[in-house]
Amino acid sequence: MNIRSGALLLAAAIAACVAAITIAATPPVGGAAPAGEARPAPQFRDIDKWLNSEPLAMDQLRGKVVLVDFWTYTCINCLNHLPHVKDWHAKYKDKGLVVVGVHTPEFAFEKSTANVQKAIERLQIKHAVAQDNNYGTWRAFNNHYWPAVYLIDKQGRIVYSHFGEGSYGETEKRIQALLAQPSSAGS
Repeated sequence: MNIRSGALLLAAAIAACVAAITIAATPPVGGAAPAGEARPAPQFRDIDKWLNSEPLAMDQLRGKVVLVDFWTYTCINCLNHLPHVKDWHAKYKDKGLVVVGVHTPEFAFEKSTANVQKAIERLQIKHAVAQDNNYGTWRAFNNHYWPAVYLIDKQGRIVYSHFGEGSYGETEKRIQALLAQPSSAGS
C-alpha cells in the first residue's frame, strides 16, 4: 500500500466515524405511540419549585390534555422551540390544554430559582414551570433530550412525543385531535 492509498483509507475511516457519531447524536423524532402502546404518564417527581402555578399532579389533570415540555433557558434549541409552546398555551389553555414546562438544568447555574424566574420573565412564559433540578421528572419520563415534548391524553397516557426542534404543525394537529376527543366516563 502506498502513502496515497493509506491516506485515502484513513480519510474514509475518519469520515465513517464522524458520520456514525453524528447519526448516534441525532435524537429520534418521536411521534405518535402505535395503538396499544401508549404508556401511562408518570407523576411529576422531585420538583424543587413550581413557578407560574401551584404544584400539579398528573392524576389531578385527568380529563385535560397535557403538554410536557422539557427545556432549559440556555439551550438555543429550546429557545427556538419556545414560541410554539407559548403559542399553544395561549391558543388552547381555555380549551382543555395544560402546558407544563419542566425546566431541567444542563449546567449548575441553571439550578438557581432566581435565574429561572428571571428567564421566565424575560421570555414572557405564562404556563406552569416545574423546576426539576435533580432530574426526577426527567428520569420518570425516561427523557434524554432538550427540548422534548410529550402529549398526554385525557386518560393520562403519553400518546405522542417529539424531540428537538421542528414538527410544530404535526404537534399542533395532535393537540387539536386530543382536545376533540371525549373524556372517558371516569374522568
